[in-house]
Parts: sequence; structure tokens; C-alpha cells
Amino acid sequence: QVHLVESGGGLVQTGGSLRLSCAASGRTFSSSCMGWFRQAPGKERDVVAVINWSGGITYYTDSVKGRFTISRDNAKKMVYLQMNSLKPEDTAVYYCAAGLRGWGTAPRDFGPWGQGTQVTVSS
Repeated sequence: QVHLVESGGGLVQTGGSLRLSCAASGRTFSSSCMGWFRQAPGKERDVVAVINWSGGITYYTDSVKGRFTISRDNAKKMVYLQMNSLKPEDTAVYYCAAGLRGWGTAPRDFGPWGQGTQVTVSS
């Protein structure tokens, strides 16, 4: 089982940057794909980015391609989401999650989840 704690959220102006971090504990971290998801008020939780166990394969939802970068450090059991050129529509609670199997891009493919970190982008 993997336990996850996110950090790095905050308030930023349009065009700004934030780096989210996810600290993992548990012996299965290095063999799991990891994902970042977000949920805005009144909306479903959606995938933002996914990275495979080695970091060699990544997936991004269309709206963040070219602006966000997911990475991981298996030695430190950390996953990161670098977010650049932030827009008001990026405002949401961001969650880190561990994959239930080798690969997936839907929320149902992931668990457990972290507690989330709020990202607010002001216009």
C-alpha cells in the first residue's frame, strides 16, 4: 500500500508557475504508475498527467500539454508536477494517486489518493 501527501499548492496570478510535490511511502511506489488529477468545484475529478514506473512514459490531458510537466524520483519516492503558464481554468484541488495496475489514465485506475492541495489562479 502507498500513502501519499501532496504539497506546493497556493495562489498565483495568471501566467505564473507552481510546482506540486507528492511524497510517497510504501514499498510498491517504484513499481507503480503515478498520476496527478484535479477537481474543480462542482466538477468531476479529471486526469492531468500520468507517469509510468520508470518515468519513460508520460501522458498529459490536452489542456495542459506544453505547460505542465510530470516527473518522479524513485529514490526519494517523490512525484512532481511543474505547472507553468497557469490559467484561471487550472484552479482546482490537485490530487496525487498511485496506479492500481501498470498503466491507466482514468480515476478508476488509481488509488489510494492523497488529501489534495489547492491551486488557485487569479485573473
